[in-house]
Amino acid sequence: MFFVESSDSSDEESKEILLLKRSEMRQRSDIFNLPDTNKAAFTYVLEQIVPFMKVGKRPTIISNEIKLATTLRFLAQGSYQLSVGNDFNLALSQPTVSAILAETFEALEQVICPLLISFEMSEEEQTKAKIHFYQKAGFPGVIGCVDGTHIKISAPTKSDQNLYFNRKGFFSLNAIIICDHKMKIRYFDARYAGSSHDSLIWNIISAKQVLRERYDSGVCNAWLLGDAGYPLEPYLMTPYRSTSEGSAEAIYNSKHAKTRNIIERTIEVLINRFRCLLGARQLHYKQEKAIQIANVCAALHNLCIDYNVEASSYDSPSEAENVQDAFEVDVSEDLRSMEASQIRIKQSFL
Repeated sequence: MFFVESSDSSDEESKEILLLKRSEMRQRSDIFNLPDTNKAAFTYVLEQIVPFMKVGKRPTIISNEIKLATTLRFLAQGSYQLSVGNDFNLALSQPTVSAILAETFEALEQVICPLLISFEMSEEEQTKAKIHFYQKAGFPGVIGCVDGTHIKISAPTKSDQNLYFNRKGFFSLNAIIICDHKMKIRYFDARYAGSSHDSLIWNIISAKQVLRERYDSGVCNAWLLGDAGYPLEPYLMTPYRSTSEGSAEAIYNSKHAKTRNIIERTIEVLINRFRCLLGARQLHYKQEKAIQIANVCAALHNLCIDYNVEASSYDSPSEAENVQDAFEVDVSEDLRSMEASQIRIKQSFL
């Protein structure tokens, strides 16, 4: 059902009727009885954000359930605010949807993101990850994989356009993602402009500092896997650049690729769950708001895994190709640590 607002500002009676109809429809809707609704996951998020939501006094105030449902529909549908509000169970005007999104995104980022995204892994979690990855492809010591993905945004101000215009020909944020063996996002940072290369972002993120401190403290048997766009380090294994068929290095690369493809699948599941991140749709918001939306999507992705919410059945190989940044930068051997080279040599002969 679609709601068309009067173009005549003097037609107060029509506006009142429209508002009443919307209010009646919202009162009749029951979010918890909608098909394919994971009530436990929805309730968990709702309980976490309620203390941070505005308290209304008007009888026609929109409930927090409707606010959260509106936000989730926007993220999953990836559509415009007007069409989200036109949903039969929401019955909201576009300005109301805009206000709801601003309020709910703020609460979600403040509460849900810190709860659901954490780079810290217990010894038990690391052991389980290592076992899983080793059983998958015979690559030992892996606790996670890293990659970058481009999140398409509308054109920024002219002064910033050169920063956000990426090598693929559109404006974007370059988000770095680290996932574990369960496809849970352990680290997510979308603050970087599209022209920034993955290796540059890697060198300034807090996750690298954590890994470096662990290595310096004696933890030398755990690492991430990254593609050739990242530097080889004792805690980050990358593939060899040139190998001969059947050589130890080629075997290493094969095991590396088979183990690391989980990060590509994680990104694909993320953008298919939250289709607002699809390159074909793009986020029509300023950079700060787009970063906030991406952060919330990453946290809710982890929630879906915790509550066994099935991923979308949509396939989008072209989108996956668009968002992956496999651009390889040659990093000369003399810049790589001797420890990292020795680790990779040992793995080549497993």
